[in-house]
Amino acid sequence: MLRRPFLAALLAAFAAVPLTLLVGLVAASPARPAAATPVRVMPLGDSITGSPGCWRSVLWNRLQSTGHTNTDFVGTLGPQGCGQPYDGDNEGHGGYLVTNVADQNLLPGWLAATRPDIVLMHFGTNDVWSNIAPATILAAYSKLVDQMRASNPAMRVIVAKIIPMAPSSCAECGQRAVALNAAIDGWAAGKTTAGSPIVVVDQWTGFSTTTDTYDGVHPNAAGDQKMSDRWYPALVAALGGTTPTASPTPTASPTPTASPTPTVSPTTSPTPTASPTGGPTGSPTVDPPTTSPPAGVACTASYRITNQWQGGHQGEVTVRSTGVARTTGWRVTFTLPAGQQITQTWNAELTQTGSAVTARNVNWNGALAPAAEATFGFLGTHTGTATAPTATCTAS
Repeated sequence: MLRRPFLAALLAAFAAVPLTLLVGLVAASPARPAAATPVRVMPLGDSITGSPGCWRSVLWNRLQSTGHTNTDFVGTLGPQGCGQPYDGDNEGHGGYLVTNVADQNLLPGWLAATRPDIVLMHFGTNDVWSNIAPATILAAYSKLVDQMRASNPAMRVIVAKIIPMAPSSCAECGQRAVALNAAIDGWAAGKTTAGSPIVVVDQWTGFSTTTDTYDGVHPNAAGDQKMSDRWYPALVAALGGTTPTASPTPTASPTPTASPTPTVSPTTSPTPTASPTGGPTGSPTVDPPTTSPPAGVACTASYRITNQWQGGHQGEVTVRSTGVARTTGWRVTFTLPAGQQITQTWNAELTQTGSAVTARNVNWNGALAPAAEATFGFLGTHTGTATAPTATCTAS
């Protein structure tokens, strides 16, 4: 008579044991620490920073190899090549002027989409090319910094003195860059705060337009390495929450060595422009009626592929004034080989209908003296291997 109650009690006791042990195990297990939130870094600028701006790939891989792996490069633009894996998100908008970005209030949208903690800014090359005064450029810097702080009151801002310029089409650009750079230290000293420090990185000193660019303006592989090396210590300090030693008292930078016809092989860094052009439009533009060019003006156009990778390429077209009179404008036409498509251009207004492409000068590079040159560049996609078509130039 007692066996059934005893068995029931015994089973109940055993049933209770696993639950007790389970509760004990759960209570004894240590909580897993939450993964640290990555520090979000926005590279901001023009096509020296993007399109593709391969100093970013060099810098990213150095950060990874030196243990700074909890870093997230952010931006609304993605990577465009560079030949090595890296976090390619950025805000390097080819052709953009910092003054236009400020005037058009473009930055707040980019900030809202990416929420950076640190901004690396190399911006102003196209403004210098457009002969915009340093004071106006610095006013744009100030507005952008205010917008950064509105997004994140603790924003850490690392601003570059821009790399030298010696384009063949702008003899004055080198000295204009010097004038801007000479004013950046003083601007930063007046704008920095304890809660949102501004650090100046000198990308100008020691950078040669002859050996570190492929056209007097845009970095080649050596230039990408130099830019990465200059950014690295300031960025590492910002990642660690400390600020590097303050920038020295402003001094006038020496004049860069001109390099109108560099021979360094191009890499994947495309040319910045004086005004944002974006990619080619998808619908054709109706050309005005054909008229004879003015007497004495003529031009030629040479098209070349400067770099290519799987499925993509970079190219440029050089327009040369071959007449005896000064041009007021030029138009280049060419037909792309099958499988090619242009996705982005700078230094020209470009339309593409099927394989037919027409490129026109922008407002600052149409006037060419006899024997003077202007260059525009582009990024494109292709199947197989990218080849260069024959380009025709018409001067006005």
